[in-house]
Amino acid sequence: MVFFGEYQLSFTSPGRLVLPKKLRELLKGDTFILTKGFDFCLSGYDKEDWENRAKGLFQTSILDKENLAKQRFIFPSITYLEIDAQGRFVIPKNLLNYADLKETAVIIGVGDHFEIWSQEKWKDYAHTSTFK
Repeated sequence: MVFFGEYQLSFTSPGRLVLPKKLRELLKGDTFILTKGFDFCLSGYDKEDWENRAKGLFQTSILDKENLAKQRFIFPSITYLEIDAQGRFVIPKNLLNYADLKETAVIIGVGDHFEIWSQEKWKDYAHTSTFK
């Protein structure tokens, strides 16, 4: 599974988006993981893929401060979201606030996961990226 593409979306109601069909088709089932991403975006993962990846985070020492910081950043915000028959899902308020999502969003495929950005933050990131 490889998530790709860039999709401009509007919220259909407060916190509710439609996951683009091309991304939705890559998920196994109707549940996916959403958590805080870096750069104030949200990261979405296939449930099965996420659970396999999460096991790897526990294979480092609990005394490794950097790994512990990553766990403290990611795990408290993890939510399992269900997609309805029309592809809609609702982003919890704490994640909406973290990513500063309001009326519109940009969803981008990033290979092994997808990200949800506010339009403003994505535009700023894309214009300042060193990989232009």
